[in-house]
Amino acid sequence: MTTAKTSTALPDKNGHFGSFGGSFVPETLVTALGELTAEYEAAKSDPEFQAELDRLLREFCGRETPLYPAERWTEKLGGAKIYLKREDLLHTGAHKINNALGQVLLAKRLGKKRIIAETGAGQHGVATATVAARFGLECVVYMGAIDMERQHLNVVRMRLLGAEVRGVEAGQKTLKEAVNEALRDWVTNVRTTHYILGSALGPHPYPMMVRDFHRVIGVEARKQILVHEERLPDLLVACVGGGSNAIGLFHPFLEDADVKMVGVEAGGHGIRHGEHAARFQGGKLGVLQGTKTWLLADEDGQIELTHSISAGLDYAAVGPEHAFLQDSGRVEYDFATDEEALDAFKELAHTEGIIPALESSHALAYVKKIAPKMSQDQIIIVNLSGRGDKDVEQASKYLLAEEA
Repeated sequence: MTTAKTSTALPDKNGHFGSFGGSFVPETLVTALGELTAEYEAAKSDPEFQAELDRLLREFCGRETPLYPAERWTEKLGGAKIYLKREDLLHTGAHKINNALGQVLLAKRLGKKRIIAETGAGQHGVATATVAARFGLECVVYMGAIDMERQHLNVVRMRLLGAEVRGVEAGQKTLKEAVNEALRDWVTNVRTTHYILGSALGPHPYPMMVRDFHRVIGVEARKQILVHEERLPDLLVACVGGGSNAIGLFHPFLEDADVKMVGVEAGGHGIRHGEHAARFQGGKLGVLQGTKTWLLADEDGQIELTHSISAGLDYAAVGPEHAFLQDSGRVEYDFATDEEALDAFKELAHTEGIIPALESSHALAYVKKIAPKMSQDQIIIVNLSGRGDKDVEQASKYLLAEEA
């Protein structure tokens, strides 16, 4: 098994996490990715860049976010003590702005005047539109037509912030197709445009860069739990679509062998072809949208249809660092079905007065199953990666149908 210490030193200079990752892109993007990698490496060691990022995360975004003891939910489940890392309280309502802010500062350093992005649940699109407005940059967001329907509120928010939202009618009309269109745009406009990719996916340096901008989640959680409990947690839990919120929480704990970590994928209607988006449940190794990783594909290598009630988890591939961590055995990956996520969505609202995002509800669903099996002196931190305002209309259709 690969050691946790080894995993914190990755990726290598070519963007590989073991046998995963890398950069599989058209020749047109090779130079742009090289420039982005060099600029990012320079920014990491630039005190002025880090100071500006820290200041804006604090003053504009609202960091640090609380580590909240979910006392009533803990009491109801009757097992381990549960803490929620409250990324839902960030400006724009989710963790996505950590990365969007970092990347827009890089775009400024690169002299780019135009920003593009893809979005599924809309939170990354809102975060990108927000930082583009903050710095006066043109912004175009690609979003699948199906996702635009089920996340209409976020479409309105993006447009209000001055972004152009371009619906994608190809294929399944969800996140994968939105990424395709964003990549086509970038190839065409690479000299003037920076692509703020929204998850720990895609070609190098994106998986590394997105992870690093989200590490603040785990760095804060580590410091906060030591204040609350004077020790580290027994278990970390986060939902995994591409995997940005999860890798942000997990990464600062990877060398702590006693801290177990579980990523929760979208089980949809169950683990049947086309009915879920759980890549580690019957997926295979392949290349999709610039990176080598675990993905859902048929026997001919064609990308399978996916399904999740959560637009943000409805994607056929997982970030390459997650593939590495699963392969090495450092992190376990489970799944929650639509029904389980909806149940957790409703339960947290009833017990804690917090409406979670449907993405985060998949992680909560796992906690609901595992916490009662743990002892009361054990501690769980679950990443509440976003708030559920955007999901209330979507969830209500299912919840009302259950009551009818």
